[in-house]
Amino acid sequence: MKEVLLVGNPNSGKTTLFNSLTKSSEHVGNWHGVTVEEKKKMFKVENEDYLLVDTPGIYSLSPLSFEEEVSFKIIESDNYSKIINLCDLNNLQRNLYLTLCLLEENKDVVVVINEIDKKAKYKVNTKKLSNFLSVPVFVLNAEDKEATKNLKQTLKQKDLKKFKSEYLDQIDFSCLKDAFKEIPLEERKKFCVKAFERNENFFKLNGFDDKKIKNLFSVLPQNSMELIASARYNFLDLIIEECCEKNDFVYGKSKFDKILLNKFFAFPCFLLILSVIFYLTFFSLGAFLSNLLSSFLNLITTPILDALLSIDSPFIYHLFADALFGGVSTVLSFLPQVVLLFFFLSVLEDSGYLSRVAFIFEDILGKIGLSGKSVYTLLMGFGCSTTAIMTARNMDNKNSKIKTAILCPYMSCSAKIPIYTVIGGAFFGASNIFVIIGLYLLGVVVALVISKILDMTLLKSENQTFILEFPPYRMTSFKRVGKILWKNVKSFLIKVGSVMITMNVIVFLLSSFTFSFNYTENGSGSMLESLGKFLAPIFEPIGFNNWAIVSALLAGLVAKEVVVSSIAMFNGVDGNATSLISSSILLPTSVVYFASGASILSFLVFCLLYTPCLASISMMLQEIGKKWTVIAICIELFVAYIVSFIVYNIALAFEIFDFWPVFLILLSIVILLVSFVFIYKFIKRKKCPYHCENCSKVCKRK
Repeated sequence: MKEVLLVGNPNSGKTTLFNSLTKSSEHVGNWHGVTVEEKKKMFKVENEDYLLVDTPGIYSLSPLSFEEEVSFKIIESDNYSKIINLCDLNNLQRNLYLTLCLLEENKDVVVVINEIDKKAKYKVNTKKLSNFLSVPVFVLNAEDKEATKNLKQTLKQKDLKKFKSEYLDQIDFSCLKDAFKEIPLEERKKFCVKAFERNENFFKLNGFDDKKIKNLFSVLPQNSMELIASARYNFLDLIIEECCEKNDFVYGKSKFDKILLNKFFAFPCFLLILSVIFYLTFFSLGAFLSNLLSSFLNLITTPILDALLSIDSPFIYHLFADALFGGVSTVLSFLPQVVLLFFFLSVLEDSGYLSRVAFIFEDILGKIGLSGKSVYTLLMGFGCSTTAIMTARNMDNKNSKIKTAILCPYMSCSAKIPIYTVIGGAFFGASNIFVIIGLYLLGVVVALVISKILDMTLLKSENQTFILEFPPYRMTSFKRVGKILWKNVKSFLIKVGSVMITMNVIVFLLSSFTFSFNYTENGSGSMLESLGKFLAPIFEPIGFNNWAIVSALLAGLVAKEVVVSSIAMFNGVDGNATSLISSSILLPTSVVYFASGASILSFLVFCLLYTPCLASISMMLQEIGKKWTVIAICIELFVAYIVSFIVYNIALAFEIFDFWPVFLILLSIVILLVSFVFIYKFIKRKKCPYHCENCSKVCKRK
């Protein structure tokens, strides 16, 4: 079986071509770095088996980010027979730069130019280009399944031509004449080029240690990287001139970018888009669909529960009514809101807007040690923390990756929607929309503060290379979005059908039996009550010391949806669970009881900030290691407790006293703290010896 690599720049259409060749349905996104690890799939060419490997986007063989390192290591492994190098016709020169890097290493390459847009920037003479590159060249649309048949046939051909990189001969490599004496003569030029590119990854793969690499780079001219790049781009200029003809239309920045990237309108537009998404998701359309689904589930479960009443077994009845139907149906009723949130995020990605969001946030996030690319990962956190943590791989350096992964759980994932809607709606009613928006904003603010603290202490900023692809705006494909939605909905349903039901049954059994295994219908003296009462005093300062609330939080460590289902089970809610839970938690006679709006607000804040689900923790372990996962959990628990404590006491003050006295005191404290910060910065400010402006910034003349 032969292995074929699919290699190209980010957002060049590799995954689309991968799906076309292998007849699969991998996620195709209009975003830089959609593919974060290699994907493999079998396909046949005339009954011969091939294994196609879709690699993360890469600009050259000198990797600058994690995703590029993944591709670089795969390419350098040589465990394949051929490379399909996909290039975007609208960015041909930059894409062909990677092609030259591959050909310089004598890789067996087939160049495929993806004609994504009918109004492409160039018309390409494939015959001339093939002669220049000494490899087969195709121009096709990655979505055109018929056009891929000829490409498949090419994979069976062995390229006998050898590419001559004569444009590199003009570079003086004499400073390295003694460095590679032990390297075979035919390989020395390659090693010299890699040295001039200061490609540490290449030399590490070839057994060079850090000291040897440092000594090697020390003899290079200061502009060595520019010399290599200039030689390649001069050759590419010649290729474009000889092989390409520009189309008549002007290819440039979209007219939408004049507004969406405008320094005055960019942020208001982004906030407006998010506000519309949240309103449609949590209220309006989302609320209507959730109520409709809740009523439908009620029609199904009511006859079953009525039938169970005829069985003289409280245990069986409560097992179905509380553990299986009550909580699970409540969470299922929020499926439309989950779907809507994922739908809107998918549309933003597919349209090409998310890359622009990363760009407009680059300066802001850079000040707290993050990259503009972190925006996409954090926005993904609003859908699913686990998926978001995985995409943190796309960060340009280790520290940025760790910080981004740690911050993902502070974004309110879709699993928290039932908590906010049911628990918050019980006390705040129609005003709950402002509470939900406030919770989302609080999560973002806390994440930014933590990022700044980490940047100043444990995870200081590294030099970052911000390379971002601006994909073209395109009409949303409901087929593509539908595939993404189905994937997320399926994951949600699997979680409800396995994790949640399992946890509900476990919680039900723990709350129904004592340590001596005697059944207790009301939970009195149960194992869970004993554990909850043991931990409850810890939570008293933040507004709730109810054992059942504490137990629900513990169950929420497995999956956040279980918090609501556990509360439903403790309060014996069945039927139209959503409305009944909201009313039950305000009744002093209920097992789960909140005494005031302040305690509910504190509970919501704690649910927002405390440890994420087990799936997210597992992904953290995989991506950032055991040490930083433990640190992240400790930070989350500490921050959740402190912020909940502050919120609870401030909210309680507003409930006890008049609004204005409390507001003025808080305003005075904020002004005082801000004043202290400015005074501190003024005292610590050093006088610039060059008497230039903006002395608070790093002096460029230093």
